[in-house]
Order: sequence, then C-alpha cells, then structure tokens
Amino acid sequence: MQIQIQTFTVHKRFALTISRGTTAQTTNIWVRIEHDGIEGWGEAAPFSVGEKPQTTEAIARSLQAIAPLLKALNPLERQRIDRLMAETRLPSAARAALDVALHDWVGKQANLPLWQLWGLERDRIVPTSVTIGISSPEDAKQRVWDWLGKGTIAAPLQGIQALKIKLGNPDGMEADQAMLLAVKAAAPHISQISVDANGGWNVNTALKMSFWLADQGITYIEQPLLKGQEADLAKLYYQSPLPIFVDESCFTSRDIPLLVDRVHGINIKLLKSGGLSEALRMIHTAKAFGLKVMLGCYSDSSLLNTALAHLSPLADHLDLDSHLNLLDDPFVGAVFQNGRVVPNNQPGLGVRFRN
Repeated sequence: MQIQIQTFTVHKRFALTISRGTTAQTTNIWVRIEHDGIEGWGEAAPFSVGEKPQTTEAIARSLQAIAPLLKALNPLERQRIDRLMAETRLPSAARAALDVALHDWVGKQANLPLWQLWGLERDRIVPTSVTIGISSPEDAKQRVWDWLGKGTIAAPLQGIQALKIKLGNPDGMEADQAMLLAVKAAAPHISQISVDANGGWNVNTALKMSFWLADQGITYIEQPLLKGQEADLAKLYYQSPLPIFVDESCFTSRDIPLLVDRVHGINIKLLKSGGLSEALRMIHTAKAFGLKVMLGCYSDSSLLNTALAHLSPLADHLDLDSHLNLLDDPFVGAVFQNGRVVPNNQPGLGVRFRN
C-alpha cells in the first residue's frame, strides 16, 4: 500500500484556554493510504499532556520513516502492521492516523460505514458538549451566547444540550466559581454541564470544589489532578459527591486496571490512545470494570472526530466539539443534529472534502 502525508493548518473560531495554556491554531497531518484503487483517510494533530509533546514535525517524521516499511503490506494484514508500528515506536498520534486510515479503507472495501460494520445503533448517541475555555466571567458569558447564536458572532450550531467548562484558573478557586456562575446565568436552560480542570487543582481544592459544584448541579469532574498524582484520586473518589473522570491519567487500556478503585470513568481520545482499534479495546476494558466512558478530542478536524463518532453509540458522555470550533475545517463528515454528532451512511468514515 502507498502512503501519502500532507499537512494542513486549522484556526479556531474561539481560542481555547485551559490550565496549561491557550491554543488558537494547529497544523495537523492528513494521511492517505491507497491499495487496490481504494483510499483510506486518517489524521494526526499535535498535542501535549505535560510529558514530551507530540509535535507536528515529530509525527510527520515518524510517518515518513514507516511508510517504506508498509509498502509491501495489504491493509488487511493488521497484525503485521501493528507489529511494525510497535517495533518502530510510532508516537500515538501517528498510530492513530494510520489506524483510522486503515479502518476507513476496510469500510470502503466492504461498502459499509464503520458504525454499521461494528453493528452499532446511531440512535443511542448522546449529545456532545461544547467547550468554554478559562476566561473572565464576562468573556465566558459572551462565549456561551456566541455558541447559542445570541451574541455578536453567529453560532454554527443549533440544539446545543451540554456544556463543558474548563476550570483550574491560575487565579484560584474564586475565579473558577465566578466563571462557572456566569456560564450558568448565560445558559439557564442547559442542565448538562461538566467541568474539566486539566490537572489545575490540588487535592484539597478539588475536594472543596466538588461539593460546591455538586450544589451547582454539575454532572461530573474531569481530570481534577495532574497526571502523576493518581494516588490522590482515591481520596476524591471516596469523598467527592460528584463522579471523577480522568483524561491525561489514562492513555491506553493498560492504564485502566490501575484506576478502577479511584475513578468513575475515563476520557478516550484517538490521538492519545493510538486509534480506533485501541479506543474500542479501552471501551470494552472500562465497561468490564464498571467504569463510564467519555469520548473526547484535541484540535481534531471533522476527519478525526467523525472517526470517533462511529464509536459514540458505546459512550456515556461525548466531547467531540473541536471541529465545530474551526473556521476552516477542510473536511465534512459527521453532522450535528439536535446536539449530537452523528456519522452518515457513506462507506468507511464517510468523510469528504468541503466544497
């Protein structure tokens, strides 16, 4: 099979600030594999969770290095391909791009969308949240109004049912509380509101915030503590009135057994896990341990979010909104319907170029 690698830059409608910094644009990688006249598409995007960042340049170099090794293989030879990716220590974002492209190829060969190939039901897809980054109360309120079409910027969406609020403000707990109250005041009709601290709290702040957030009707807290502080999650798990989910603390299915006694759920992202194959493995592992599953994203375009949307009938919570916040998304795939990101009936991913 032949592999082509191409970069593209996307710009956010609203710059996103979390506890680790602000992102306004990213340069992603579009991967195409071709075999027997069928082309499968995948995507990688740069991301960092506090360890060595996976940059666009590093991801591209790793894909260029493995491409000649894959030429003699068929997309159906997955064990051999997986061994090659392991032997070459391919970064998880590069693995995700190849894995998604291989799934897209298989779906197109079978002439079936992936959700149907897996036997899933699209009517089981729950609403996705849209994200409000760390900001002042006034800016947070304006951002909500913009998403809802009530502000100065026309919102691209109709039917938003869930919000995710980024907390962990460096100015402290009072700043977090003021921002959240402003968001609630701006959208009193939205009852599904979750919080993601991105490791911005210590255990004592997280515990105090959990009781306050429970009084505010928040549904769950995501990644309250930094990756590496998993031992302290046990205290939150037993004392917090709200469910605790982890993101940065859980990369693959191998991490899940170490977390089952201290979290209620995990956030799965394709770039972090290494693709749809591992994401599906994580879903089944988490559910075997009685954990809830959330599917999330980084700076993914419609290509990668559509890929994960095919697995969304298996998820309890969704945060697949990064493509909805792009000014120049080059792809079209899953559609936003009544607050849900729903894959279409086209073979494979069902992704095409935007006209």
